[in-house]
Amino acid sequence: MRDRMNVYFPPEMLKQIADLADRKKLSRSAIVEAAVASFLSPDGADKREAAFARRLDRLSRQVQRMERDLGVTAETLALFVRFWLTITPPLPNDAQATAQIKGRERYEGFIETLGRRLQKGQSFLKEIPDDVGGTMPADGSDDPSMRS
Repeated sequence: MRDRMNVYFPPEMLKQIADLADRKKLSRSAIVEAAVASFLSPDGADKREAAFARRLDRLSRQVQRMERDLGVTAETLALFVRFWLTITPPLPNDAQATAQIKGRERYEGFIETLGRRLQKGQSFLKEIPDDVGGTMPADGSDDPSMRS
């Protein structure tokens, strides 16, 4: 047995309920009953919470990977700069113009190599496990244009 209940809806919501009932070929009462049951169902909240937890876990793993990659990148740059500053002697004034020209050429080669790698989807961070294992990448990343 069912009990009757009078409920008042704003006209625009009542129109939405009627449109949905027509599309689904259900009664308006069935639409409202399903909505109220869904609202009152404790499983609905648990399902939403579980879905949020899964999404948050996935986002947390992505952020952890980004932090790791950023840390590796920052450490790589810091070590390179320290090494470069340690071994590079100051140039005499008469050699600075020639060194600047050579530096521009090397920088252009670097940018070209970087552009090619990015177009191919290659990543230095993906190569690190290979380098640590003692193997050289087989993708041509040991580019001669990067040498002095």
